[in-house]
Amino acid sequence: MTAVAVSAFQLTAAAPGTLAVSGVLNFDTATAAWQAMRTALDDGAAVRLDLAGVQQSDSAGLSCVIAVLAESARRGRALQAVHIPGGMLALARVCEIDQLLSG
Repeated sequence: MTAVAVSAFQLTAAAPGTLAVSGVLNFDTATAAWQAMRTALDDGAAVRLDLAGVQQSDSAGLSCVIAVLAESARRGRALQAVHIPGGMLALARVCEIDQLLSG
């Protein structure tokens, strides 16, 4: 068995208008992730939430992403989730909420 290093949650402004999420987005990190993403939305510059760097997620991570998209919509700003990991998308489909990820 090969060990895989998984880093904790990180949020960076990777490119203009893009917030990049990387690492773990799960029960242990979802609250901090939600707070970080919500704070990052305050400047109003983000139009994309890039999830390509998410190495591991669970239902709390999915909930966090959906909550951030909903908060952005509530503020009247379009925010699009891009590069959604396959596992997160599969979980959203099973829960019949995948349409919430497409904004």
